[in-house]
Amino acid sequence: MSAHSVEIAALDDAIAALQAGELVIYPTETFYGIAADPLSSTALEKLFAIKGRDPQKPVALIAADAQMAFEVASEIPPSARRLAKAFWPGPLTIVLPAREGFPLQLIGPDGGVGVRVSPHPVARALSEGIRRPITATSANRSGEDPATTVQMARDSLGDKVKVFLDGGTLRASAPSTVIACDVSGWRIIRAGAIGELAIAAALSEGTLQ
Repeated sequence: MSAHSVEIAALDDAIAALQAGELVIYPTETFYGIAADPLSSTALEKLFAIKGRDPQKPVALIAADAQMAFEVASEIPPSARRLAKAFWPGPLTIVLPAREGFPLQLIGPDGGVGVRVSPHPVARALSEGIRRPITATSANRSGEDPATTVQMARDSLGDKVKVFLDGGTLRASAPSTVIACDVSGWRIIRAGAIGELAIAAALSEGTLQ
């Protein structure tokens, strides 16, 4: 665990809360996020309500590793595998074609679901703890600045969150980059921590199979 990781007992409480359909605030490599079990309709309802988020705007996920991340998808384009190898763990959210039966609140209008593997040990530990990805939306009400401290998250979201995991002050200057990958190619949906030139360079190394 890193210097800013939380105690094991607090992690255990957070994992138990997620398994019970509650929300958890946790640190990532960018900003603080709100974790919910994506397969719990109750938890997703709480998440959208507390953020005041448009139900038509999907929420991305954080997985413990690439294998878990790819399980959300119906297919894995070669470009996605190349980007995962180059940038995971890291601040790159890849939007993939969602597998059948995935919660609609997590699927965009084009049928994609966003997922990344975070380098932050707390984020990955939560995903490992519930044995599936966790939601990765920023810990603030929609329209507010993302939280860089746990106190900012508390001030924004109040007492409707079950557990707050304090990972210190987060220093990110940008959110994760969001990129869509499918059979037709790739495109950046949201600019962020990883630039377009770095993405293009990773994809141009060798021939995609």
